[in-house]
Amino acid sequence: MALISTVSPEKAEGSIKEAYEMFMKNIGMIPKPMELMSASPALFDIQLQRIRYFSKHPTLSFPLLAHIRYLVAHNLNYAFCMDFNKHVLKKQGIGDEDIRKMETDPSKSLLEENESAMLAFVVKAVKAPGSVTADDVKKLKDLGWEDKDMVDALSQGVSMIDHSIMMQAFQIDQNCMIG
Repeated sequence: MALISTVSPEKAEGSIKEAYEMFMKNIGMIPKPMELMSASPALFDIQLQRIRYFSKHPTLSFPLLAHIRYLVAHNLNYAFCMDFNKHVLKKQGIGDEDIRKMETDPSKSLLEENESAMLAFVVKAVKAPGSVTADDVKKLKDLGWEDKDMVDALSQGVSMIDHSIMMQAFQIDQNCMIG
């Protein structure tokens, strides 16, 4: 049982209710991290803004963002986001064997070369922030990425850390009821 109270769909009001309805319509469930964030309506709204920002991102594709979330969650053993994003990857036609290869070596993803490089960069930066070099950044720039893209992609990855810690600390059920 969770250590904190969150807003249930039945008691949701305002922006939380609107977001819950959007999630149910679009993905058939309310993501557990959003349920957690409902305990703090202001942070819930900030997280919702982040989701909307990334859903319309001009350069970071939906598949790239799903790969980032999956691999970072996998490295953190963050059950909900790992299961949820694995489901998203499978919906994109990626098989279990390809997912296993990518877990070992992010550059082996089925993404385009520039996206695969960005994915590998984010995973490296999350695992060992001090290991990022000027050459890593130059490689991404040579593939057409801008500073903003790198910051946004890494932000997407590191956001898994705060949710993972909060889900564990507040003992939120991480069972993913999808797929």
